[in-house]
Amino acid sequence: MPNIKSAIKRDAISKARRLRNLSNKSRLNTARKTFLAALEGDADGREGAFRAYSSEIDKAAKKGAIAKNGAARRKSRAAALLAAKAGAGA
Repeated sequence: MPNIKSAIKRDAISKARRLRNLSNKSRLNTARKTFLAALEGDADGREGAFRAYSSEIDKAAKKGAIAKNGAARRKSRAAALLAAKAGAGA
């Protein structure tokens, strides 16, 4: 536990940011799981789930929970999965 006043403040800020990032990442992972489950379903559900997942990725990147390049990579991989499913005709 820090003894210096500024260190105590920084510790409190770090804990608050950690909880906020944890919440954002949790929402992101939930959207990811929903998207992956929707890939097995009908085509309409896939598109909607992809849009929702993509939106959550953008929100997380905007808030700094994930890096911008990481967000772009996740969206690209999700789009590739969606395209592969659409191309397979399943």
